[in-house]
Amino acid sequence: MSEILFEYHKVNPTTWVYLSSLLTIGLYFKFSRVLSVRNLDLLGLIMLAPGLLVVEFGLSKENPAIEQVGYIWLFVWSGLFMIRLLLDPMMVRRPLLEPNLTVGGMTFLGISLLIFLMANVVNSKMTPDDLAGAKGAEQVRARQSSGPEDESLATHGPGYPLLHLLPSLSTQMLFIEDTGGQTPQEKDLRRDVVHIATARTMAILSHMAVVVGMVLIGYRHFDNIRTGIAAATLYLLLPYTAQLTGRVDHVLPAALLVWAVESYRRPLISGMLMGLAIGVIYYPAFLLPLWLGFYWQRGLLRFSLGVVITLALLVGSLAFTSDSMAAFWAQVQQMFGWTSLSPKDIQGFWSFHILDEVYRYPVLVLLVAFSFSLALWPAQKNLGTLMSCSAAVMLGTQFWHPHGGGLYMAWYLPLVLLTIFRPNLEDRVALSVLGEGWFPKRRAHLNGAEQAA
Repeated sequence: MSEILFEYHKVNPTTWVYLSSLLTIGLYFKFSRVLSVRNLDLLGLIMLAPGLLVVEFGLSKENPAIEQVGYIWLFVWSGLFMIRLLLDPMMVRRPLLEPNLTVGGMTFLGISLLIFLMANVVNSKMTPDDLAGAKGAEQVRARQSSGPEDESLATHGPGYPLLHLLPSLSTQMLFIEDTGGQTPQEKDLRRDVVHIATARTMAILSHMAVVVGMVLIGYRHFDNIRTGIAAATLYLLLPYTAQLTGRVDHVLPAALLVWAVESYRRPLISGMLMGLAIGVIYYPAFLLPLWLGFYWQRGLLRFSLGVVITLALLVGSLAFTSDSMAAFWAQVQQMFGWTSLSPKDIQGFWSFHILDEVYRYPVLVLLVAFSFSLALWPAQKNLGTLMSCSAAVMLGTQFWHPHGGGLYMAWYLPLVLLTIFRPNLEDRVALSVLGEGWFPKRRAHLNGAEQAA
């Protein structure tokens, strides 16, 4: 960016936390209703940032004690948000609390934030650590080794193995060292230019998809485009988005889930997007009881068929990219989460000596029980409960995820923001918004022609 904007320097993540927090309060805080739920939600979103910074500080200083404090902070506030999301279906009265800025101002701010965040992705400097997962994935995909490379890939799962051929882009760091020139490691990164370019492109397109999807949900399903723009702008304003902009494994599933919600009136398309999200990171599989319960009265077959077709295509693609049956089976296990049951190397909250890995299994049992309970509760599922409960499930997966659980906020943040800003959606149930056939628009047209005749 310094080549385009004179003497431009990236904003330090800590500084951005202060600036974005003040902007969030100034734009969205309702000073006339201080104790409103909206204001409490905003404060909760702001309080996630310190945990993220403490984790990054502990990693940069190689201090596990500090790192663990950050993860504990994230888990505590994530638990509070889980309670908030589960209470959301009971909040029937939802007064319209519009932002303190006009639509034009929010649109300008959102576009400006998007440009700067994407510029950070394009101009980010790669490090050898950023490419560790990609190199390990390439080795395992070809089944050339069963040593450290296997462990490298195992720390980036579960999910679609080919996704981890892409590097993790470090767009924001607490400490930036100026080496004054290219190091030997940086010169070696030139060989991975294709992987780097692909990762940057996918990160940019995924963030754009999240933003556009949130705006369309506000326009088409909330009947208020200002609400959609407000939620999308707040997503771009959050410190998390600025610090982990380039992580494809964070934002790509978020984009797929947002568009699955946006396409909920087209069960086949929504099912295909959900199947793709399950194939990419596996954890959206816990959403299936909820979504099947939503479509139970109408659209169940179309949604299920979309999920099955997409997963079959993804498994088929692994067969074509594997060199042997052993490699294919290893990739299938990686895709469907088998490797996460007993991971070789745990990173994050569960990696510290005061915790035992065995305690993860009761968390998994609770997550599975919670997931299946959503098939029955709430009994009458509408678009509002679909969003809030989906966010709760994806947030709950953070407590089980063995590799940095708590940091993958993009999996649930867009849905949380839409839940915070949504109006009353009790009338948006599958039985009233879906057509009976596979082509509702065409059948509606034919029925109108018959009645006219």
